[in-house]
Amino acid sequence: MVGKKAEQALVDQWRDILALHARTQCELDRALHQHGLCASDFEVLDLLSQAAGANHGCSLRVQEISERIHLSQSALSRLIARLERDGLVERAMCAEDRRGVRVALTAKGRVLHGQVLPLQRAVLTRMLAG
Repeated sequence: MVGKKAEQALVDQWRDILALHARTQCELDRALHQHGLCASDFEVLDLLSQAAGANHGCSLRVQEISERIHLSQSALSRLIARLERDGLVERAMCAEDRRGVRVALTAKGRVLHGQVLPLQRAVLTRMLAG
């Protein structure tokens, strides 16, 4: 009997986590939409911005992004292509591995990221704090 209750508590906790994630994702998408972004777009821009800050303008390999963004490889490739078309990122062949591709923020991408960062953080605070 105790085992079933503990198991159900875990299942309930898991479903609560999924529901919170879904609500937060929807709120982020809604808030970022006015800037032409979705939550996944912002996550890529945010990762690239953090890499640039840590390495003074450094880019990330697509593989490094895919390890942090929870998208399939093909979905991430489409997302990066869309950001590149919008002038927010640029891709280049990886010098150390000709099969790899590096992605970096453009000046336009840095500006947009700076504009929407407070908005994204405010949504996270509202949805997750407390």
